[in-house]
Amino acid sequence: MALIQAGINAADPAEAVRRGMAEVLADPPEQGGRWQIIALGKAARAMAKAALQALPGGDALVVTNAGNDAALPGARVMRAGHPQPDAQGAAAADEVERLLQSMGPNERVLALISGGGSAMLPAPAEGMTLADKQAVNALLLASGADIAQVNLIRQGLSRLKGGGWLRLSAAPVVALILSDVPGDDLRVIASGPTVAPVGTRADAVALAKRLGIWDRMPEAARVALSRPDDPRPLLQARNILVGSNAISVAAMVTAGADAAALPLEGDVQDCAQAIWALARDLAPGQALAFGGETTVRLVGDGMGGRNQELALRLALLAEGDPVPFDWAFASVGSDGRDGPGEAAGGLVGPDTVAKVRTAGVDPVAALSRNDSTPALLAGDALVVTGATGTNVADLAVLVRA
Repeated sequence: MALIQAGINAADPAEAVRRGMAEVLADPPEQGGRWQIIALGKAARAMAKAALQALPGGDALVVTNAGNDAALPGARVMRAGHPQPDAQGAAAADEVERLLQSMGPNERVLALISGGGSAMLPAPAEGMTLADKQAVNALLLASGADIAQVNLIRQGLSRLKGGGWLRLSAAPVVALILSDVPGDDLRVIASGPTVAPVGTRADAVALAKRLGIWDRMPEAARVALSRPDDPRPLLQARNILVGSNAISVAAMVTAGADAAALPLEGDVQDCAQAIWALARDLAPGQALAFGGETTVRLVGDGMGGRNQELALRLALLAEGDPVPFDWAFASVGSDGRDGPGEAAGGLVGPDTVAKVRTAGVDPVAALSRNDSTPALLAGDALVVTGATGTNVADLAVLVRA
């Protein structure tokens, strides 16, 4: 866990903002103008605190999730739901719209964007309700779609995603972005409020049909995605990447791990198999560092998350194909949350599956219900860290003792 902690430390939101402030200050407000800070995502509070220190007198709105929403002097903090959008997030979206529409060309908007922001700022497209957005979000989370696919559809159903902030503000916008997505596609992070969309609404319709969710989406959502795209050109923004999963993996390498030859990506079972295939070649004391984000298809109503599933699935693979040495594997969400529960992930070893079964839990049956949390808890393999205040996707380590 020390190696993973090194990766989390490298994604410290305050340090990330401080690294980017020189570029922010290169274009200050004009005479009589002001800075308006709008911070969104799981790292929003920490990012806003650092920005307020660099921009004394600036105004700040912070939209973040429970656990990261402590009061911040000089800022208005609004709590929003994650991973499921809620009424608090809808109210925050209305406030973001109001602030952006109030800005004049002599003023400046500093957007501080981090992971989780897409669900936190639901601004349903014309004709849609919050309940419609919630229904679509639930379908997407259960579909096995990756984050880029999820956000393509989210963007087509939102007033604020996919460059929506740029359509509302007459003031120039500069964004400091902490990436939680593999590859650091700025269009995908928090659904890209300050960049162009991932694709068109027609692309979103085609994707929804491929995922098999089109016919189950609310009618209002299908109508919204069937409309033409907004033809207005987007205001240019300066988007600056200040932290990422790759930076955190590099920090894990600096702390003593070797960079793995494959990322955490794709179906969680396929990823577990690819990782365990590397185990036999580990040298004594060697650790491999991984970063990214897998996908899980929800087929049951259990409690768990992609990191917990990855850890439990890998432990099962190791039971069926053991190696002649001690090993450990940990996979956690860098934000301290993996799925809807309080766990951050899992830490498994050669005896984990036996412990789970001794406690009276069938790990295979648990996975068939997406119920990895109680299984790992039974095996003393659940990782609970609490909110870390940052989010750069998932980090994992496979180590030979």
